[in-house]
Amino acid sequence: MVSTPGDTETLTIALVIPLQGPAGIFGPSCELCARLAAEEINGHHGVLGREVRFTVVDGGAAPERVAAEVDSLVSSGAVQAVTGWHISAVRELVAPRVAGRVPYVYTPLYEGGERAPWVFLTGETPGRQLRPALRWFADELGVRRWAIVGDDYVWPRLTAGAIRGYLDGLGGEISAEFFVGLGTQDYGEVLARLARSGSDGVLMLLVGDDAVAFNRAFARSGLDRDLVRFSPLMDENMLLATGADSTRGLFAAAGYFESLPTAGGLDFGARYHRRFGAEAPVLNSLGESCYEGVRLFSELARRAQSVDARRMRAVSDGLGYDGPRGAVEMRDRHLRQRVFLAAADGLDFDVIHCL
Repeated sequence: MVSTPGDTETLTIALVIPLQGPAGIFGPSCELCARLAAEEINGHHGVLGREVRFTVVDGGAAPERVAAEVDSLVSSGAVQAVTGWHISAVRELVAPRVAGRVPYVYTPLYEGGERAPWVFLTGETPGRQLRPALRWFADELGVRRWAIVGDDYVWPRLTAGAIRGYLDGLGGEISAEFFVGLGTQDYGEVLARLARSGSDGVLMLLVGDDAVAFNRAFARSGLDRDLVRFSPLMDENMLLATGADSTRGLFAAAGYFESLPTAGGLDFGARYHRRFGAEAPVLNSLGESCYEGVRLFSELARRAQSVDARRMRAVSDGLGYDGPRGAVEMRDRHLRQRVFLAAADGLDFDVIHCL
């Protein structure tokens, strides 16, 4: 059931998550994590006394189509907020369409720099995710020459620019760059050039199924014997799809892993599996980010005593709470959080360092 314009008993959020395309692999976990957050909030009197519900929007569709659908929902009064995991190419079109008419909580890791005052961001950014990780690789493994393999859109492109600056400060360098179209499954030419690049490691900026295909091809080529792989976007679903034989020397950084041995993380996992069962999609940072997005929206509304985006912005700095990622705090519309480095161990991640 969707609330109607003027409905004061329910509050409907447009949940923009990928149901197709490369990112569709983790769409189901995004939806379940968001629904868990809504059920928990509704069990404590909802948002300002209103029951939270969702209208799901396929964020894996063409960005212009996604933006048009969100615009229609907001304009008609069918939704009172927008949240979810979707790539930056979608966010760049959705944000100006929303234009502060309702709050927009964007949940993925991203390239940083979003300035729209009505957009709140829960995800990791390069300065807190990649900069300390690259220092760890340089200090602990001696990895300073990185090849970048990324999808060809705004997040990988701008992130690559940030990486170049971080490596300059570490005495490192980018030895090669390869950008491919979203949905690429054939990496033969990239791997051949990668083998000749003289790299110590590969920094993967690939989404979902694209990363899975690359990981499999990388291992088949034998490059996993000599080069480490590191990605800021590598979740447990992608690890399972990659297969245990293709995860040697694979690292990831995120604010949450299913194996994160903290009280908040373990409790979240227990609640998720108790609610959705043992056959539910595996937990991961990308799905969990949607839980975080709904939770942050609720906390902002409580603090502002309103669901008006501008009132939320006025009270957002310093807002903090404890959740699956531990203690988090909002500064300049971004959620500050700890970020962890994990190494793939077969089909699981072993958290090895807090960055």
